[in-house]
Amino acid sequence: MNAPAAPPIDRFINRELSLIEFNQRVLAQASDASVPLLERLRFLCISCTNLDEFFEVRVAGLKQRLEIGAPSAGPDQASPQQLLDEIRRRSLMLVQRQYELLNSVLLPALAEEHIHFIQRADWTDDQREWLSNYYAREVNPVLTPLTLDPSRPFPRILNKSLNFIVRLKGKDAFGRSRHRAVVQAPRSLPRIIQLPDYLVESGTTSYVFLSSIIHAHLDDLFPGLQVDGCYQFRVTRNSNLYVDDEEVEDLIRSLEGQLAASRYGAAVRLEIADGCPSDLCDFLLDHFHLDHADLFTVDGPVNLNRLMQVCEIESRPELLYRPFTPGVPEELKTDQSIFSVLRQRNVLLHHPYQSFSPVVDFIGAAAEDPNVLAIKQTLYRTGSNSPIVNHLVNAARNGKEVTVVVELMARFDEAENITSANRLQEAGAHVVYGLVGYKTHAKMSMVVRREQDGIQRYVHLGTGNYHPGTTRVYTDYGYMSSNKNLGEDVHKVFMQLTSLTMTQNLVKIITAPFDLFDAMIEKIDREIEHAKEGRDARIVAKLNALIEPQIIDKLYEASGAGVKIDLIVRGICSLRPGIPGLSENIQIRSIVGRFLEHSRVYYFGNNGKEEFFCASADWMDRNFFRRNETCFPIKQKPLKQRLWSDLELFLADNTGAWILQGDGTYELLRPGDDAPVSAQRIFLDQFGAASQDQPDQTAGRNLSLQDIPAPVQGQQ
Repeated sequence: MNAPAAPPIDRFINRELSLIEFNQRVLAQASDASVPLLERLRFLCISCTNLDEFFEVRVAGLKQRLEIGAPSAGPDQASPQQLLDEIRRRSLMLVQRQYELLNSVLLPALAEEHIHFIQRADWTDDQREWLSNYYAREVNPVLTPLTLDPSRPFPRILNKSLNFIVRLKGKDAFGRSRHRAVVQAPRSLPRIIQLPDYLVESGTTSYVFLSSIIHAHLDDLFPGLQVDGCYQFRVTRNSNLYVDDEEVEDLIRSLEGQLAASRYGAAVRLEIADGCPSDLCDFLLDHFHLDHADLFTVDGPVNLNRLMQVCEIESRPELLYRPFTPGVPEELKTDQSIFSVLRQRNVLLHHPYQSFSPVVDFIGAAAEDPNVLAIKQTLYRTGSNSPIVNHLVNAARNGKEVTVVVELMARFDEAENITSANRLQEAGAHVVYGLVGYKTHAKMSMVVRREQDGIQRYVHLGTGNYHPGTTRVYTDYGYMSSNKNLGEDVHKVFMQLTSLTMTQNLVKIITAPFDLFDAMIEKIDREIEHAKEGRDARIVAKLNALIEPQIIDKLYEASGAGVKIDLIVRGICSLRPGIPGLSENIQIRSIVGRFLEHSRVYYFGNNGKEEFFCASADWMDRNFFRRNETCFPIKQKPLKQRLWSDLELFLADNTGAWILQGDGTYELLRPGDDAPVSAQRIFLDQFGAASQDQPDQTAGRNLSLQDIPAPVQGQQ
């Protein structure tokens, strides 16, 4: 048989452009009139935060590749300059839409709900007096205006901080002409100030931006000089951390130094208020060594993320998603200890619809149980004042053998992880840091307990982090078990993470960077063989990202063989579905809604002998080859049926699903004449204890694709 022809070079969607497309889908939530108003504002803020991180990491990396003359790093073969040009074009459209939504849609809608952002020109005399007093009391004492001249260099500008470039006229106290100054807004000051009730109309909530207060009092900062213009600006910097494992002797000290330095990394983007004169823009660009392609002028506050504060108005619950109480599985609603329950059955948790408290209580019970000898735990993201860390500290103080593998290089959580690691060490726990170059991304905990019939291991494996914040807004699966083989596998994986030796004879768990990639290739190959022999062949996978080129090519091969493939990929996806002769048997959807879809589930039909896996890993190069990951099977029939039912529900969703097209764009799926289906809403009803008067989120969406920038079809 002749070998199949090689697929065309453009068979991959570029990952950076796919990430921008994901942010378009997030922003679409802010346009959706069926979403509660303050939640729409929150989605706008999230889209801004996402774009910040995109520039801090992805664009910064591309700029570095361009600077050193490195070729394309992606399988799509786009050069760094090609990508930067296309990113610029798409990002400008995205930013323009963000501010259009804010100014033309959300602010007027908030005003109709008696929530106001009052501009300087609209302050009443009483408001102006109160704000002047606020300025004198809270703001002025911590401001440091800095005029610029050869003896006074441009101040260091912190990553993503609020600043003002000021044009001046006149002479200073020493008789010298002054032209420019910089005012930095201290980080200690809130960016949005709520006016007291007695200063606003009854029943309204009114805010003033800190930038407006500073702007109104600039003359106080420069007495004797004339302020001829003042413009907000913000600089986004390269936030990548670089640690050389061959040079570093103390990872935690090196990382602490890198964190401090990253706040002042190379500039990659300049945002400045619309209307800033070109000479001041050029002055700032020149200072930060940026080009005009790196300049974004905005019609409003330079940091929309700060509006997130307004989304927490407790007095307006009708403008927010209804709160719900996560459910607890029936098998855990018992007076029995968690260990007694797990000796009898395995437990599958679906967060946030089901509570994360059983996992926290699992570690808490182990910390207090006199029969528990040891606890082992991986920590990737923990959050501040983590209940898991608190229990581990308590366990160590109670004399348990506590071993914690802390990944210090979890992006943007490095500082909190360092704090947690120090607390654990001070309590007497054995703390091991993730290996440089191979992040420990696996989600595992293990309790070793002495019982009448000998030593028993209890384990928790998950698709998400041990972070109390993300467990309320990220969808994930957690699996709790006392299975002997599974416990022995987890023990061996922990031994590997601490001793750096090879694991041998794992029975259930598949790990990266050692076996996971080969296992996925083998399982896809098996489906290909089933299809070629005329047997049932099926693949369903739920992921956050799909970009590994060899896996994608293998899926293309499976499609050509007749394997039916459904992929639920929330974020980045480099596979082009529905292309004749390449991927006509592959459909890909992205679900965006109230919760961030984060769980990873792999299903292989295997001609009726179906296999289900949950994992910490996406199908990305880094997860397969540069991270420590765990993939674990779900074998009990009721739990397999439950996972399949969940996957079917995701595939039936027609209110929050976006269908990926072969050109890399996405189309929102609409119910049409069919009954509307929202997977997240059904899960809330099925597992949670939501309020009975919760609005029906399965109703058809009112979003128009004209409300957001049309997905572009340029460089892929």
